[in-house]
Amino acid sequence: MDEGAVPARVAAFREEYRRRHVGPRYSGVGHFAFTSLGSLGVIGFALGRLDGVRPLEWLTVPAVFVLGNLVEFLGHRGPMHHRRKGLGLLFQRHTEQHHRFFTHDALACESSRDVKMVLFPPVLLLFFLGGIATPLGMLAWWLVSPAVGWLFAASAMGYYLSYEWLHFCHHLPPGHPVARLPVMARLRRHHQAHHDPSLMGRYHFNITLPLGDWLFGTLWRPELPPGAEARPAPAETGKGT
Repeated sequence: MDEGAVPARVAAFREEYRRRHVGPRYSGVGHFAFTSLGSLGVIGFALGRLDGVRPLEWLTVPAVFVLGNLVEFLGHRGPMHHRRKGLGLLFQRHTEQHHRFFTHDALACESSRDVKMVLFPPVLLLFFLGGIATPLGMLAWWLVSPAVGWLFAASAMGYYLSYEWLHFCHHLPPGHPVARLPVMARLRRHHQAHHDPSLMGRYHFNITLPLGDWLFGTLWRPELPPGAEARPAPAETGKGT
C-alpha cells in the first residue's frame, strides 16, 4: 500500500475537521508531552514504592500486557467500529473521524496539530488512571500483595503509554527515521492495512503487537482478496451410478 499525495476527499475532510475541532491554542507537542510525562510520572511513582518483590510477582508485568492487548483488541473491534448504546462517542471519534482523517493512502500527519486526531484526549489519561489503573491496582494490593498492586498500576500505565506511542509512530511520515526501523515499519504496515476502508471492519484491530489479531483470526492475508474464502475444488461427476 503506497502513499502519495493526499486524496482530495481526505484533504477536504482534514481541512473541515481542523477548522471545527482544532482550536488556535491547541499544541500537538504539548499534547504528546502531557501524555508521555504524565504516564511516565505515574509509572515512576509506582515503581518507586516497590520493595522486596518476589520472583513470581514480576509475572504481573507480562500478565497485564497480555490482558491489555486483548482489551485493546476487543475494544477496537467492538465499540470503536460498531455503534454501541452509551459508547457512541467512541464510534464517532474513531470510525467517523479518525478513519476519514487517515486512510491507507494518506496515513501520515501533515503537522503537529494533527496529533489531536491520533492520541487520546488528555482527559482520558486521568480517567484511565483514576477509573482503571488505581482501583484495580488497589484490588490487587488487597487480594494478592502490595508489590502486585504497584506492579499492576505501573504496567497498566505502561501499556497505555505504549499504545499511544506506537499509534503516534504509525502516523509518522513513512520516511521518518523511526518509521523506517524494521519493527516499526512492519507494525506500520499492519496498521495501514486496517485503514483501508475495505478492510477496517474485519482485520487488524491491534495497534500494538498483533497478538489479539493472531488469536482471533483477524490477520489479513494480502494474497487473498478481502473476504475471500478457500473453496473446495468441484467434485468430478461420474458417468454412471
